[in-house]
Amino acid sequence: MLGSTVARADGIADTLKLLTSSSYDDIQKGIEGLAVSGHPTATDILQALSDGRLYVTGDGALVYKDTAGAFHAADSGEALAAEPVGAKAVRANNRIRRAVEAAVGQLTLMSPDPAKRLEAAAAVLKSKDQAVLPLIEKALAAETDSKVKAALERAQAAIILFGGSDEATKLAAVAKIAEQGDQEALGLLADVPNPTPALTAAIADARSIIEGRLALWSGVQAVYYGISLGSVLLLAAIGLAITFGVMGVINMAHGEMVMIGAYVTFMVQEVIRTSFPGLFDYSLAIALPMAFLVAGVVGIGIERSIIRFLYGRPLETLLATFGLSLVLQQAVRSIFGPTNREVGNPSWMSGAFDLGGLTLTYNRLWIIVFSILVLAVLMVVLRRTAFGLQMRAVTQNRRMAASMGIRTNWVDSLTFGLGSGVAGIAGVALSQIDNVSPNLGQGYIIDSFMVVVFGGVGNLWGTLVGALTLGITNKLLEPVAGAVLGKVIVLVALVLFIQRKPRGLFPQKGRAVER
Repeated sequence: MLGSTVARADGIADTLKLLTSSSYDDIQKGIEGLAVSGHPTATDILQALSDGRLYVTGDGALVYKDTAGAFHAADSGEALAAEPVGAKAVRANNRIRRAVEAAVGQLTLMSPDPAKRLEAAAAVLKSKDQAVLPLIEKALAAETDSKVKAALERAQAAIILFGGSDEATKLAAVAKIAEQGDQEALGLLADVPNPTPALTAAIADARSIIEGRLALWSGVQAVYYGISLGSVLLLAAIGLAITFGVMGVINMAHGEMVMIGAYVTFMVQEVIRTSFPGLFDYSLAIALPMAFLVAGVVGIGIERSIIRFLYGRPLETLLATFGLSLVLQQAVRSIFGPTNREVGNPSWMSGAFDLGGLTLTYNRLWIIVFSILVLAVLMVVLRRTAFGLQMRAVTQNRRMAASMGIRTNWVDSLTFGLGSGVAGIAGVALSQIDNVSPNLGQGYIIDSFMVVVFGGVGNLWGTLVGALTLGITNKLLEPVAGAVLGKVIVLVALVLFIQRKPRGLFPQKGRAVER
């Protein structure tokens, strides 16, 4: 036993000595030896080498510096009392860094943490190191996690495909890599060295299958992005649909109500960051009612001070609200400055997850859910409340509603406030995916009008269908025609559609028709 211990100590000493060499070949041999040594400081040494924190002292000893800046002896891991004199960093080039990645992968393939084993399998797949094949087979025999096992099988197939195995084994490896079905698999199959005719045919078939699968997932991803864009357009347009449908007012300052909601979110988060940091994950829940109230009050003020004097004069209303939008932008620019403001994502809206070939981000997924909830709440308000009944009565026949005792001026003010408030909570949602700046609303006002006109003025179901249709169409056209030309095509198609159906997909009956 004593002899075995001494021999192992001598072996690690020789391995570490290779790392002090000026030859890259010797350094690579030292890395490979360290990976199979089982030495307790092996991972620290390799990571230090990759990061440029591995040094050779003046007397030839190997030391490494941890992330805190303290030096340790490489052979024992013990901290040094003082910084070594004359220490020079061990040289590393791209080949050495790849060797380090493979070696770290070897060391973590048997880790008890599934996440580390998955990272190790990815590192081995990237390096395709033939020396790791026995360890991969051992890890596969012991693996119980299905996701890690699939990653290990892909790494094993890549090693076989790029190694000296027989043709039948390589054909099986091609099939295994084809199951991965992503861009990485395409890259692997494109770089196979010296393929035989049978292997070339198998690779071509596998690439064709992968490309078809990727095209399908790309289309599904475009539809998801289109739904995401449609939900954003729905949030921005739904308040405009209410005010435009009931009051017939072309409100060019609607985008600034969205901007106000975004800046309310910024202010709420600033207060929470400075005074109540533990509440940050609840910042959006706090900002939602505040944004609704602030934007709603501003909207009522606009209706009472400007819009009420311009009913029946659409051109003057358009010009007045356009001028008001410039005033509001400049006011925000003067108060908060012209630069973008930081609005953070709460932890539950950060990150993404994979579903098949889709990558779904949590923030956009939550916005889709949120837009549906906003639509549902508005439908309940309009269908099940006294205010909703009065609003629908004014929409259908203003004179008759007034003769029945409904205060139409009061309904107009509250309707404008409701539409502005909804735009404010749209700003809360948009602050999570867009830059919060004085120009935030300008990016959505034209699209909002397009959605409202396409779906049918004042019809919430039409607004939903119009938003989703325009969002999905935009995203499907972008890969083919580009973002700008895609928007032009959508606009031209919308103009042609409006010529055939001037009142949109779901036209309103009553007062809207009389106009």
